[in-house]
This record gives sequence, C-alpha cells and structure tokens, in this order.
Amino acid sequence: MRRREFLAMAGAAAVTSFSIPRATAQVANWPERPVKCIIPYAPGGGSDLIGRPWAEALSQVFGQQFVVENRGGAGGMIGTEAVAKAAPDGYTLLATPGATLTVLPHLRKAPYDATKFVPCGRTGDFVTGFSINAQVGPKTFAEMVDYAKKNPGKLSYGSAGLATATHLRLEMLKYKAGIDILHVPYRGSADALNDLLPNNVQMMNEINNIPHVKAGKLHLLNINDTQRHWDFPDIPTLTELGHPDSDVPIWYSIQGPPGMPQEIAEKLNAAMVKLAQTDDMKGKLRAVSASLPAQSTKQMAEFFAADSQRNAELIKAAKVKLE
Repeated sequence: MRRREFLAMAGAAAVTSFSIPRATAQVANWPERPVKCIIPYAPGGGSDLIGRPWAEALSQVFGQQFVVENRGGAGGMIGTEAVAKAAPDGYTLLATPGATLTVLPHLRKAPYDATKFVPCGRTGDFVTGFSINAQVGPKTFAEMVDYAKKNPGKLSYGSAGLATATHLRLEMLKYKAGIDILHVPYRGSADALNDLLPNNVQMMNEINNIPHVKAGKLHLLNINDTQRHWDFPDIPTLTELGHPDSDVPIWYSIQGPPGMPQEIAEKLNAAMVKLAQTDDMKGKLRAVSASLPAQSTKQMAEFFAADSQRNAELIKAAKVKLE
C-alpha cells in the first residue's frame, strides 16, 4: 500500500473513532445550551397559552433556558418550515398545534414533510367550544343554528388562520348542521379575539375566549370534547347535542426537526411525562382550559397518523378548500 493511501485511511479511521463517541456524548449531555422553541403563530393565542408554561417548566428541569420564539404566518407553515430546516441537534424544537402537521398538508403543498418530524411530547388539548358574541342574540347551540339558517352568511367566524384545526371545526359544523357561516382567518387567535369582542366577527372556538365567557361578553354554546368542561358543567358536548364524531380534536405537542436523534426525543419525553403528572402543570394547563394527556413517543406517532387520516377524510367529505 502506498504511503499516501495508508495515511488517508488512518486519518479517516481516527476521525470516525473520535466523532462517534463525541456525537454520543452530545446526545447524552443534551441540552448543554439554550433550546429554541418555535411557536408557528402570533403571540397571545392558544399556542402561546399552552407553550409558554411548558418552556418554563422544561427550563427548570434541564437547567437550560427553553426560549419561546413566535414565528406566525401562512396558517403556521412559516414557523413549521423553519424548524424543518433547522439543524437536527435538539436545540430547535416546534411547539405546535396538530394542525400544522395533520391538517395543513392535506389542503396545500407544504414546504416540509409532516411525517418526518420527531414526536417528543404532548403538551395539552383544547377543551373549549363555539362561543358567540353576546350582542348577536343566540345563547344556546340550537339558537345559533336556527339563527344561521334564517340568516345565511350573516354570522362570521374568526380562526387562527387557514387550515388550522379551529378552521376545520367550523367546516365540520357547517357540514354537520347544514349552515352557512363566513370564515375569517387571522394570523393567530389573539388577533381574531380582538375582532370578536367588538362584534366585528361573531364566533370563535378557542381557549383564549374562555375568560370572556366567564365575564359575560360571550356565550359558550357547546364543548368540542368527549367530556363537559370542568368550569361549565351545564354546557353540553357536540355528541350530546346530536353531532357525534364532530369534535375535531385540537392537540398540542413538541416536535423535533427531521433527523433529530431519537435519544433526545426520548429524554425530553421522559421529562414531559413526569411533568404531566404533577399538580402544578395540571393546574397551569387547566387554568388556560386545556387537559393534559401524557403519551410515549410511539403513542404520539400512532395518534398523529390517526388524526391525519381523520382530517383527510373530513376535508374530502366536506369539500374543504382554502379561500
């Protein structure tokens, strides 16, 4: 063997033997610096209300800051794309509702493969329902449906954006109840709420509406969940109102970028499952009208696939299209 070839092979072997332990150590010691959590919506909405308590709790658990960065736009696509293109080293994560991964790709071509993200942990599920501005008149779900049928197109509904789960909840309502309600997409649910309160739009389905329901400015018409809301035991679920399988679950999670080591996902998941069992985290999430399921990364992947299929079927059946 020539001397030059021998030296090249020896150098390559040295690099390989050095890089493998180093990479293993980087995973084992993660996180060694602050972690960026990108929320793909504007500040102040449901994603913020659920994401920020988790960032604070994880900062305490790992001794490194989990820093929230809001990057809204395009129904969550901009922030999600940013994470998809980030280095898969565990220092950029996506704190997102499921819609960016299980709704949006069925409605438009996404600049990322939703199936390639690495599930890390569930952060909460919306427990809320359709609310309507008190100035409109209807106080119950049946009264709202009757009003909408007598006044087609007069009611308008604000969502956190096109192809979000709250958008899909409206499409499901229109499909099941046979009513015409105008969809008005915003950059986030905080912006939509700012138009709901002065009655510029009449309806929403978000957790940031709940304080205003309690203040009497909005009427809560139903609950989109399998159980009634703990703060509103008299408000029926959609199933109880005669519309089973119509809830369109709104779930939140932390996802890693494609290619992130599974060991990091498992380490993060273990911490999140423990946090989910604490009274402190349960209380923080309940305070913003969210329940707190705990799932392994495998269970998350199975749930993700099932939710994506349900949404695809609804989009096809209801002939949902982006405006």
